[in-house]
Amino acid sequence: MASPRVKVNHRASTAATGFEPHPKSDAEFAGLNREDGLFIGFQRVEDHRAPSWPGQIVPQPLHICFKAAGSLYEAEARLLELGAGKPDHQPHGDKAGVLTDPAGHPFCIVTR
Repeated sequence: MASPRVKVNHRASTAATGFEPHPKSDAEFAGLNREDGLFIGFQRVEDHRAPSWPGQIVPQPLHICFKAAGSLYEAEARLLELGAGKPDHQPHGDKAGVLTDPAGHPFCIVTR
């Protein structure tokens, strides 16, 4: 059975992306499915260190941008409510926002 933290993050990821949880998700692996077949998988990493951003002391293994439904401000507020973080460095002005997931991985939300 998955730990409570994994379940909370999985629920937040589902709410944030609209993807459905993969039925075999557990504490070691979590997946999100979309109707058109797109699949995003996450696996547990022992001694995980969150990526540093914008620096590269601990590089990001992946960069994902999500198109915001509605305004950037509304999307950002909803994601922060779900547990995302907001780095001080915001290089894109009102065109995009940089947030981090609960494990510290940066991602962007865009309006176009």
